[in-house]
Amino acid sequence: MIPVQGYDGLRVAVLGLGRSGLATAAALRAGGAEALCWDDSPEARAKAEALGFTCHDLTRADAWADVAALIVSPGIPHLYPTPNKLIARAMNEGVPVDNDIGLFFRSWAQADWDNFEQTPRIVAVTGSNGKSTTTALIHHILLAAGRPSQMAGNIGRGVLDIDPAVEGEVVVLELSSYQTDLARSLTPDVAVFTNLSPDHLDRHGGMGGYFAAKRRLFVEGGPDRAVIGIDEPEGVFLANQMAMGRADDRVIRISAAKKLGDFGWSVFARKGFLAEWRKGRQVASIDLRGIQGLPGAHNHQNACAAYAACRTLGVPPREIEAAFHTFAGLPHRSQTIAEKAGVRYVNDSKATNVDSAAKALQAFGNIRWIAGGLGKEGGIAGLLPHLFSVKKAYLIGHSARDFALELGDLPHEICTTMADAVARAQAEAEAGDTVLLAPAAASFDQYPNFEKRGEHFAELVAALPG
Repeated sequence: MIPVQGYDGLRVAVLGLGRSGLATAAALRAGGAEALCWDDSPEARAKAEALGFTCHDLTRADAWADVAALIVSPGIPHLYPTPNKLIARAMNEGVPVDNDIGLFFRSWAQADWDNFEQTPRIVAVTGSNGKSTTTALIHHILLAAGRPSQMAGNIGRGVLDIDPAVEGEVVVLELSSYQTDLARSLTPDVAVFTNLSPDHLDRHGGMGGYFAAKRRLFVEGGPDRAVIGIDEPEGVFLANQMAMGRADDRVIRISAAKKLGDFGWSVFARKGFLAEWRKGRQVASIDLRGIQGLPGAHNHQNACAAYAACRTLGVPPREIEAAFHTFAGLPHRSQTIAEKAGVRYVNDSKATNVDSAAKALQAFGNIRWIAGGLGKEGGIAGLLPHLFSVKKAYLIGHSARDFALELGDLPHEICTTMADAVARAQAEAEAGDTVLLAPAAASFDQYPNFEKRGEHFAELVAALPG
């Protein structure tokens, strides 16, 4: 646990008592603060009280006396589409509002670091797609290279729940736009921006607000190194703002779409090969084509980001390459779960939007595509240019009929349930085909989350004859 600094002897309100909220309350208490916990759910409050925390009704008229700060869980809106009433009240009363990420950055450094020869460092990863895989891959590379490392944030443990750093340790954080948008302190040593595509737009008041939330990771504290994907205009803009000139090697531009040889430092992937360039010349290359845990151009972009981040930390190229080959990938993200009768079964349940589904569809050939769920605004029209490898679509969930109307002449079948879709795809698949779950939709019509959807797919596939 990381004891929160700066609130010793003060009363700090904690709103939202999920995983991050309870970890925050514990870290505040460890730092000498009095944590005043509140959640709309009686069950959540009962759980907090069972752990010894004080529940404090923030809706009362006198609830805010002597409250030094309000710490908010990331899922609670503070501005768009409508501010939570308790957050709005705190702001109106002049109570500073923060989240666990802000507390972590202000509390990370410890007094015993003065005795360290190698100061601990933080790598923070944000972006629309690929940030979980990139975070996990950086962590994997560091461990494979014998470097102490912890992984936290939007993946793994809560940031305040990790262990105090040992000498030379690297903490790798995945940070969502919900987390970066509100944090009052953001000071990573290395910041990584993977890419940007429309998502969470209601929460951020549109695309500009969404990008601004991501951009805060780079401009609030000023990382020593910035690894920035420039395959979208926003990444080009961000890299331009961060760099003092073309030769500024504090900014490492990455791409999975184009050669980048004219900058101080760049890493890019073309035709399955990753290349590192420094000051106009190539210094390293890795063949990514045979790495099963990183299939497709989108994963090659993740590999470029992780490679660049680890190079800034001094990991040699050959050690990074060796770690690539032992990386198994993350569940529900282009994850090969079985191969039966020459048919490959791939679980990409995390592909909940058009952009991430497009990347999955481009990574494989001869696809029998399982798609659908709770469709998002705009439907799947943006996927039409990426369906050239799809032999047939098997549509499920609430949006099945809407998706069918958009597919035109592409062979498709409305299956409604996952069980029917898997059974029909297996019955029609031939050796060399890939049965791909890439829903391009949320899961909430039939499953509580994308993980449960992917797990059900995997269970159904496991039950198929071998």
